[in-house]
Amino acid sequence: MSKIIIAKKYRGDIELPKTKDAKQILHQVTAIFPSRKPLNITVVFGKNRIAKLKCYQKGGARDELENLMLYIELGKILGFTTADAKQLKNSIELVNDTAHTHFNITKRVTLINKKHKSKTERSYLFWDIENFSNISSIFNDLIEPFEIEDEDIYLAANPDSLYLKKREWEANLYDYGKTLNSFNFTKCDHGKDVADDLLLQNFKSLHLQNSDIYMMSFDRELKERFLEMCHKSNNLYMMMK
Repeated sequence: MSKIIIAKKYRGDIELPKTKDAKQILHQVTAIFPSRKPLNITVVFGKNRIAKLKCYQKGGARDELENLMLYIELGKILGFTTADAKQLKNSIELVNDTAHTHFNITKRVTLINKKHKSKTERSYLFWDIENFSNISSIFNDLIEPFEIEDEDIYLAANPDSLYLKKREWEANLYDYGKTLNSFNFTKCDHGKDVADDLLLQNFKSLHLQNSDIYMMSFDRELKERFLEMCHKSNNLYMMMK
């Protein structure tokens, strides 16, 4: 949390998003506010950037939305109007379809096997795409920020799910220049929990140590099996509801 102090007077606390412009936005707002000059959305974006944001953005304009939410929250705390920011936020979400398909994974991923993160050398993703197929969130909140290489991403799908969803998955992956075959993807045989068993077998065969492990599934049994098999030197992260 960051303290909001204007003219040596404490105004409240705010949580800054992990974007490169967050501190600058806070600084500009707190610098302009005492002058009583009207604040507007140009504190966050220039006019050219605002125009571009009204068109589709690869990745759903994730950082831009975070910055807008910061500005809107500052408006609530300091009491200035943010109608223009709210309008732009709604426009971005509508154009990029993030209002219905996106939520921030990083706020729900939890280090599960220890209290404090240990030093690691590499990151791996084990992705139960059938149970967790929000592809844009996986890329925007995990793969890109933590620089997980394609060769270190493992996913699998059972035949029925692959038949029903492959076209949708491939269309979403196309936005990132990928296909299912860009990763360690395996089409499973028919049978109960075959995809889960394969992901666990991939994890076991790698004998990973000193690594960050991201296991994306809501399946409780699969989570428990990963935890049992995880070496103590690894940082094991899982989705928590």
